[in-house]
Amino acid sequence: MTSTRARRSAFWIALLTALTALTACTSADRPDEAERTGPARAVTAALRTVERSTGQAESARVRSTTTMGSTLSMKADGTLAWADDLTGILTITYTGGTTAEAMRRLGTTSMEARYLPDAYYARIGEAFSAKTDGKHWIKYAYDDLDDLAGSAGADLADQMRGTAPHTSVKRLLSSTDVRKVGEETVGGERTTHYSGTVRADAGTPEQTVDIWVNGRDLLVKKVEKGRTATGRLTQTAYYSDYGVKTRVEKPPAGDTVDLKELLKDSAGR
Repeated sequence: MTSTRARRSAFWIALLTALTALTACTSADRPDEAERTGPARAVTAALRTVERSTGQAESARVRSTTTMGSTLSMKADGTLAWADDLTGILTITYTGGTTAEAMRRLGTTSMEARYLPDAYYARIGEAFSAKTDGKHWIKYAYDDLDDLAGSAGADLADQMRGTAPHTSVKRLLSSTDVRKVGEETVGGERTTHYSGTVRADAGTPEQTVDIWVNGRDLLVKKVEKGRTATGRLTQTAYYSDYGVKTRVEKPPAGDTVDLKELLKDSAGR
C-alpha cells in the first residue's frame, strides 16, 4: 500500500470510527412485560409517558460528549429533528484518542455533520479536500453501509437513524432492573433520575443507561456507559429547546463525493 493510499484509508476509517462513536449505544428489544413485578410497573408507565412526550416534541438542541477507551474522545453540538426520518446538523470536535491524532495529522479536528433521510454527510477540512478533487463533503449513504461493512454496516445505518433522544428512553424500557433513583437538579431544573442496565444482544456486555426527566416529561440528560475493545465507553448528552426549528439542506452535489467511490479509488491506487 502506498503512503498516499494509507493516509486516505486512515482518514476514511477515522471518520467511520467517529460515526460509530456517535451511535455507539445500540438499541435492544423490550423484555416480556411478565418479567416486571411490583414497583417496576409504575416506573415503566412513567417511562412510556416520557418516551411519548419526547417523541412528540419532534426536535431539540443537543450537546454531547463521547469517550471510547483509547480510540476517541469527541464532543458534538447542534440540533436534531425526528418528526419522520431523522434530520439534523451537528458540529463535531475531536478532542483526544488515536482517531483524533490521525485526523489532526490529516489537517482536521472538527467537522460539520448533516443527517438526512437517505444519508449522513460529513464536511472534511480544507487541507484534505485537496485529496478529493477539491470536494468538501463525504456522503455515507445508509443503503451503501451494508455493502461496505456487512452486518456491522447495516447496524450502523440503523443506529444512525435512531439517535433521537426518545430512543434512549426506549433502550431503558428494555431493562429488567430499571428503577427510579430520585429527584435531582440538572441545569437549574428539577428532574427525576431513572437508571437501568441493558444488553444489546447476546454478544454485547451489559451497558448502563441513566436518564433525567423534567416536569414536562421531556428528557434533559442521558448517560450511557459500557465497554469496547479499546476500553470504557461513556456517552453523555444534554437536550434543550424542544420544538426548535431545524432545517437541513443537502450539500451541493458538485461539492460532494460518495464514500463508496472513495474506497474504490483507494483500492485501485
